[in-house]
Amino acid sequence: MGVPAFFRWLSRKYPSIIVNCVEERAKECNGVKAPIDTSKPNPNEVEFDNLYLDMNGIIHPCTHPEDKPAPKNEDEMMVAIFEYIDRIFNIVRPRRLLYMAIDGVAPRAKMNQQRSRRFRASKEGMEAAEEKQKIRQEILAKGGILPPEEVKERFDSNCITPGTEFMDNLAKCLRYYIADRLNSDPGWRNLTVILSDASAPGEGEHKIMDYIRRQRAQPNHDPNTHHCLCGADADLIMLGLATHEPNFTIIREEFKPNKPKPCSLCNQMGHEVKDCQGLPREKQGKHDQFADSLPTAEQEFIFIRLCVLREYLERELTMASLPFTFDFERSVDDWVFMCFFVGNDFLPHLPSLEIREGAIDRLVNIYKNVVHKTGGYLTESGFVNLQRVQMIMLAVGEVEDSIFKKRKDDDDNFKRRQKEKKKRMKRDHPAFIPGGQFSPQALGNRSSPQAISSPRQAAFEMRMQNSTASPSPNTSLTSDGTPSPAGGIKRKAEDSDSEPEPEDNIRLWEAGWKQRYYKNKFDVDASDEKFRRKVVQSYVEGLCWVLRYYYQGCASWNWYYPFHYAPFASDFEGIADMPSDFEKGSKPFKPLEQLMGVFPAASGNFLPPTWRKLMTDPESSIIDFYPEDFAIDLNGKKYAWQGVALLPFVDERRLRAALEEVYPDLTPEENRRNSLGGDVLFVGKHHPLCDFIVEQYTSKNEEPVDIPPELCHGIQGKLTLNENAVLPDQLVESPVPMLRDLTQNSAVSISFKDPQFADGFVFKATVLPGAKKPPPVLKPGDWEKTNNDGRPWRPQLGFNRDRKPVHLDQSAFRTLGHSIPRERGMPGMYANAVPLGAYGNPYARPLLSGQQQIPKLLSNLRPQDSWRGPTPLFQQSPQRSAGAAPLLAWNRMLPSQSQYQPSQYQALGGPMNYPQRPEDRMDRGRQV
Repeated sequence: MGVPAFFRWLSRKYPSIIVNCVEERAKECNGVKAPIDTSKPNPNEVEFDNLYLDMNGIIHPCTHPEDKPAPKNEDEMMVAIFEYIDRIFNIVRPRRLLYMAIDGVAPRAKMNQQRSRRFRASKEGMEAAEEKQKIRQEILAKGGILPPEEVKERFDSNCITPGTEFMDNLAKCLRYYIADRLNSDPGWRNLTVILSDASAPGEGEHKIMDYIRRQRAQPNHDPNTHHCLCGADADLIMLGLATHEPNFTIIREEFKPNKPKPCSLCNQMGHEVKDCQGLPREKQGKHDQFADSLPTAEQEFIFIRLCVLREYLERELTMASLPFTFDFERSVDDWVFMCFFVGNDFLPHLPSLEIREGAIDRLVNIYKNVVHKTGGYLTESGFVNLQRVQMIMLAVGEVEDSIFKKRKDDDDNFKRRQKEKKKRMKRDHPAFIPGGQFSPQALGNRSSPQAISSPRQAAFEMRMQNSTASPSPNTSLTSDGTPSPAGGIKRKAEDSDSEPEPEDNIRLWEAGWKQRYYKNKFDVDASDEKFRRKVVQSYVEGLCWVLRYYYQGCASWNWYYPFHYAPFASDFEGIADMPSDFEKGSKPFKPLEQLMGVFPAASGNFLPPTWRKLMTDPESSIIDFYPEDFAIDLNGKKYAWQGVALLPFVDERRLRAALEEVYPDLTPEENRRNSLGGDVLFVGKHHPLCDFIVEQYTSKNEEPVDIPPELCHGIQGKLTLNENAVLPDQLVESPVPMLRDLTQNSAVSISFKDPQFADGFVFKATVLPGAKKPPPVLKPGDWEKTNNDGRPWRPQLGFNRDRKPVHLDQSAFRTLGHSIPRERGMPGMYANAVPLGAYGNPYARPLLSGQQQIPKLLSNLRPQDSWRGPTPLFQQSPQRSAGAAPLLAWNRMLPSQSQYQPSQYQALGGPMNYPQRPEDRMDRGRQV
């Protein structure tokens, strides 16, 4: 979800929610990486039960990464996705369930934002390509040196949308990947895997939440299940809180701003395309040995502990002397609801609420002041009490004018400070900087400066430059800083310190701002009370729809907010009587229909030819849905990506009427991709549910059957036979040419459907009976007052409360700095070392890069409940074969002796150490 700056604000206000991930690295010997045994205890000293992957957060960085060269073709993209999943799995190590969810067809409310993103991406991509070509021609005309231009088709990220061939191929590749891992990886031995691909409707994270809600409502659900959700969207934090599960953790990439990126023209670091001068490349290293390597480190991951966030919120939201009983769970739901006002994927944020200006803190303070008058909470299990919300919003409306004036003052002060900073930098900037071996070099820079041919001549030029660059106090200067020969000249407008800014016609800080806002944004007069009422009603409907979406599922697939801008908080008057019901029985779009609704004409190549023609033919009845150019309203912001794309809204009836004429042109394959699908469940041969599923295929039972919860960690749902099932002892063909087929498959797959409930069923937003509250992490408020024997407070680092830290003094760090060789591309000497004392040994010395990490076995694992079936592998004592079996013996056994197939990914050969297929099958590669 697009909530800019939300995570940054959250992590600064509640810093203890963040924990750095401990990751066990694969050992490499003779160019072959030994696989990591993920069946061993988690090095993070916590055991997770379920891992959920919001796959779109994995697909995008793997297909078009920003900090490293992009994959050359579609096959390399799939391999990169496999490796990314492997890495997340190695960190989390789930013991019961792995749920992979890819974005399917989204509700209409989300499609408007998807349409805006895709039109922007297409427009910005074409503009960037034109600008790059223009700069390239200018540099070559001036005699600059640039590498030859690669003839490469630009990867259109718009193909990562349900209904395209790319997404269909991705689903096939993931089915192959799951089958291979169930056959070869001991960490997957007792794991249940569910794949919800792009054919299943719904956004990935909401499909995950729907699964959790429905399992929570089952009698066999374990209320102390430890969930881990992988994704970078800010709304995952709110979704995790909305589950009211006591053990919920989010894993995401650690955001590091200002990462160095190479120039796309000359492939050199240190400048952008617009600043490229076409200079020859400097040597990287003494012998230019680092020429082809980028100085970037591997992306690291962090955990976000929602149980700690709940501790913070409990302190902040607890209120005394309420006229009703305080319920922390209800107050958490109200906090989630208030976060919607500062931004979400379905509604524009209110003009007076900016998260960078402390909008959430302002809302919480108003909420705590007003809740005494409301007589209760704002929400209940996803349903909004509009009368109480009205009191909160009108309280915000009373301070709107002061908010706008303070925003203007803060903006003016910031500009003044920036202007003074630029003047200081210009004044302190040296007039002449020598080049070659006399040029200033950054500490730690490995590049050797080019030697000069004549040191005497270079020294003479430096003296001459310094003498001419020091004008007398009475000498006037030109705009470029050189002495003016003819006295003062008028400074050009473009040399001014102030940057040109877009004209602001609204001027929210001046009187009459509401009239100007409605006139400029909606083209109506502010006195048009009927229209303002219509805008407010649509926004209120949106608030009710979004909260229902988070807590109960999609209330309507057809509803959407029909305006580009939001009303003011002071307009929320009389909303208590507004209806908040939605159309029942609505259905999602089909995949190809959604493509027609969100794609620009430039991405029409992903559609059938006759469908594509509707986007470009001037005689098309829906040609107005696909403008070649469109305006972007900055709406008070500075950058184009922050603005509002003024695109026309798609009329669903007109779109369907136009598509009726071209539906007969679809091929059988296109019809298959245009149909809605469901989830698929996978298990390996050692899973207790495997024999039950095989029996369904053997008996050819076409009727849906219930999952026996005692065989599947309490998971419940319906199973039906799958047409394209993965079956034991049958060949699983690899869709990636560089990977070989699975000839000895023992995994099985079957269609899976979540438990169904009657219309009108309400999932209760509360902590389940039997759930145990996690031990507190934050410092108790009465720590100093209670009897603690004078002990200082020691904060908890990581998940283990009993971790004993190990410290090094400065001399030890100096010794390590001298003894450990620094390698290019590493952020520091400890990049691959495990955190000191991570495994509880107070006398342990730090592990250096390359040393083996042996985690301490956990002694506080939970006992198994009766419905969990056989004891999982991670709670069994290690099984050794006769004799002294070495570590990772499962990978070194002969195929006839091992119960697992050796992991083909670890074999030698091919890019990224993946095995090569026979030569006669390499012609199946696909180029993107």
